[in-house]
Amino acid sequence: MRVNKMYSYALLIPAGLIYGLFFLYPTVMSFFFGFTRWNLTDWEWIGFDNYIMFFEESSLMIGFKNTFIFAFLTAGLKVVLGLIFAVLLTAKLRTKRFIRSMVFFPVLVSTIAVGIAFSVLMHPSEGLINMVLGLVGIDGPNWLGNPNLAIYSVAFVDVWKGVGIATVIFIAGMMSIPVDYYEAHQIDGGNKLNAFWYITLPLSRPAINAVIILALIGGLRTFDLVWAMTGGGPGFSSDLIASIIYKQYQAGFYGLSTAGNVILFLMVALIVFPIFKYLNRKEVDL
Repeated sequence: MRVNKMYSYALLIPAGLIYGLFFLYPTVMSFFFGFTRWNLTDWEWIGFDNYIMFFEESSLMIGFKNTFIFAFLTAGLKVVLGLIFAVLLTAKLRTKRFIRSMVFFPVLVSTIAVGIAFSVLMHPSEGLINMVLGLVGIDGPNWLGNPNLAIYSVAFVDVWKGVGIATVIFIAGMMSIPVDYYEAHQIDGGNKLNAFWYITLPLSRPAINAVIILALIGGLRTFDLVWAMTGGGPGFSSDLIASIIYKQYQAGFYGLSTAGNVILFLMVALIVFPIFKYLNRKEVDL
């Protein structure tokens, strides 16, 4: 028994080494280098100066506002749309396999490729989206050039790309619900709406919680799609915390950008962990 237990722990060693080398060690060193002015060959301890400078960044408040808007908007839409798609795709539809592939296809495409493609599609005069709107007499807006619209345009593209993952998670959660519950509900004379509201929705809570947490973490940390579509512009109107950090890194302020990453890490943890604890208390056991 002791040998089997040691053998089980031995199997964890490779994964533990990889985790420690590529996640734990860089995380710890990030906390250290956030207090330094460093480059590839040297470093100098400067205390909290990087953190003070980071919070003095002129576009920081815009970045915080946009990050929260982006994260909560995309997470909410992924939950709602993913749930709707999952309900449709678990129903008896002849074309559900085709619809499943269409919903999940964007997940397989590179985020940078999606960003570049939608930058072309959303061009104010030559983009396909505004051309189609023009055919029905609607004057399409400047999706990515309007400071009041740019962050929302990127958010909807992120939802289009990420809703497939949410849908798959919801389908898995719904498929795990025992059929007996629906049969008993049908015998009692319940309709499909009541079955969804009183059976599917409560018993899909673990899947809903997983989608909320994953979507929130992804939204708070998003960088690549925003950078590919707007570069944080026009001006700073679509900057997120992650894009501000990247601009500081581009400018050669490595210690400052490292401090920004530490702040982003702590911000995500402080937002997501309480929500995670709250959602777990609300789960319904099968």
